[in-house]
Amino acid sequence: MSDNDSIKWLEAIKSEMDSMGSNQVWTLVDPPEGVKPVGCKWVFKRKLGADGEVTAFKVRLVEKGYTQRPGVNFEEIHLSVAMAKSSRILLAIAAWYDYEIWQMDMKMTFLNGFVEKKIYMNQPKGFTYVG
Repeated sequence: MSDNDSIKWLEAIKSEMDSMGSNQVWTLVDPPEGVKPVGCKWVFKRKLGADGEVTAFKVRLVEKGYTQRPGVNFEEIHLSVAMAKSSRILLAIAAWYDYEIWQMDMKMTFLNGFVEKKIYMNQPKGFTYVG
């Protein structure tokens, strides 16, 4: 990693891996014969404060969904995000009762979604998780 902030990025990666391990996001197994695991990659983002200064280094480990094939690696597409309608309802209630609205950043928010089908993914390069 050749970024000037490489140490901070590596700390963020380690934190992400530790969180996924403690939240039991995966079980380390060998894939069944004939199953090709999906690759993964890191997505990096600098979180900026109101003054434009970097406040956090955020990383996410994501599967390379573009390598999947319908009927082989997946059956449906889903995203674990709040529906716009739900957000509008909450904002309407807050406006009606003159509530203050606060925003916060949640770590590891979407790790609790349930996926019925087993997904086999390679470990990220440079990390060996023994479980």
